[in-house]
Amino acid sequence: MLFKGRTVIAFIVLAMFASSLLTLTIASPSLVTSAKGIAANAAAVNIKSSATGLTEKDLQKIATTYGLVENKYLDKVDHDKIVNGAINGMLEALDDPFTVYMDQKEAAQFDESITSKFQGIGAEVSVEEGKVVVVSPIKGSPAEKAGVHAHDVILSVNGEKLDGLTLNQAVSKIRGPKGTQAKLSILRSGVNEPIEVIVVRDNIDVETVFGEMLENGVGKIEIRQFSANTAKRFAEELKTLESKGMKGLIIDVRNDPGGLLNVVVDIVEPFVPKGKPIVQVEDRAGRREPTLSEGGSKNYPVVVLTNKGSASASEILAGALKEAVGAKLIGETTYGKGTVQVTFEEEMGDGSNIKMTVYKWLTPNGNWIHKKGIEPDLAVEQPEFFKVAPLSKKTVLKYDMNNDDVKNLQIMLKGLGLPVDRTDGYFSEKTANAVRTFQRGNDLPVNGEVDANTAEKLESAIIAAIRDPNNDLQLKAAVREMQNAINK
Repeated sequence: MLFKGRTVIAFIVLAMFASSLLTLTIASPSLVTSAKGIAANAAAVNIKSSATGLTEKDLQKIATTYGLVENKYLDKVDHDKIVNGAINGMLEALDDPFTVYMDQKEAAQFDESITSKFQGIGAEVSVEEGKVVVVSPIKGSPAEKAGVHAHDVILSVNGEKLDGLTLNQAVSKIRGPKGTQAKLSILRSGVNEPIEVIVVRDNIDVETVFGEMLENGVGKIEIRQFSANTAKRFAEELKTLESKGMKGLIIDVRNDPGGLLNVVVDIVEPFVPKGKPIVQVEDRAGRREPTLSEGGSKNYPVVVLTNKGSASASEILAGALKEAVGAKLIGETTYGKGTVQVTFEEEMGDGSNIKMTVYKWLTPNGNWIHKKGIEPDLAVEQPEFFKVAPLSKKTVLKYDMNNDDVKNLQIMLKGLGLPVDRTDGYFSEKTANAVRTFQRGNDLPVNGEVDANTAEKLESAIIAAIRDPNNDLQLKAAVREMQNAINK
């Protein structure tokens, strides 16, 4: 069955999440019901073909295996655990990190995650080659504040290893009540040893849209994720900026892990000329359905800010505005997630759920960005201290040491404008002098050594520096680009 473009857009409400969420995503009950309805229609076709694909011999083989395990295995087995394991095995054989099985408890949590407020660390993850990989920390979340980055590999949580777990099992260990600690062991590209990051779980802010007027008539709207009310909030912020005489708009989707497909279409549509495609959806037979804009076009230039944490629905927005509107993309290449998932809950019949990749999405020009991302028109890297790893605090850092912690310390000191002679990890006398200068200005014992207290003050200062728009090289580049476009 082929669903017409806007039908697909309107009803696959779970489509664009890159993975199971550690944060809140809200969808209205009517949308959720519709999503299940379209999933049921799709499943009616797929399940029929699957039934003819399983021979009596296949079914007997599966039943025999279960019987042997139940009656012959050394230890008594749990029925549900074995059946769920069999289902997980089938889905894992697809080698698709976005297709997952959820037992009754996990399915209930998933349903809750799109209708209720959540407590957690504020990051989205996927499982890739057996490893739990961060898609993106939500901006302003505990994960971002603690220094978690896109593409970090989470090895363990509070000492419990995540290797070999399903995505939902890993998520259940990472999430937890507000105020509790998640001690993450993280493997990061460019760092030789795993680093330890302590994240204090909290309520995740459900506000997803933030607008402000910058200098010279440049408006900026930041979208942190595409939840059920995001399109409405975006329209409100856009109207406010336009009423103030906005001459050009910067849309910031950096570290936005995605969200609801219909929402991103509603946001993009007013910018795309009527009749032009916003996104295309392709099924397993290669049949494509474009979603054509029913809106119009704005008469001011648009720039989109992206980075490695811009995933899924963020990439739909970036691709549509780039190809259908001619907007400039500034920042970094996006994450690269070009598949669409549908949930199958009613078909399972017992409260469990399967979230399965059913479609791929393509840009207006038919480009599939999966595992490639979208390259910016103007590549801009942030300062080195934006990506610095937190200090491990395992030992006091002092003169003549040489390790990754010292290297990160030197990057922090340099980012704070303190004079250092090197950033290669050797704790020189000039490094000690820079530490003393920092300690003197922050009411710390002035000894040139970095204990846990000094480390924490340094990290707080770096977070403040990262949040200072004066240090945001990507935003500065976007403002320059916008002002040039306005003055043409």
